[in-house]
Amino acid sequence: MAETAAQIPPRYLRTQEAARFLGLSERTLEKHRTYGTGPTYRKLGGRVVYGLEDLQAWADRGTVTSTSDPRGGIVAPAKPASAADAGAGARGIR
Repeated sequence: MAETAAQIPPRYLRTQEAARFLGLSERTLEKHRTYGTGPTYRKLGGRVVYGLEDLQAWADRGTVTSTSDPRGGIVAPAKPASAADAGAGARGIR
């Protein structure tokens, strides 16, 4: 009997495989993980793994149809938020 999707366990990818899936370097994916801007991941016995659905959902956040589309669901760059960025909303920059 052929396996159905319900019978197949979730597939998890290590950092190297996940980076290849997303078309990113391993280092960029590691930076995203460090800064909290990347896809959801799991720690299994000290190993970092990513679910395929989590990778796809994160990538889909950056989907647009033109350059004039509003960027509500943006995939942030792999860098820490600066203190100026973090406090700008609270100070109400004019």
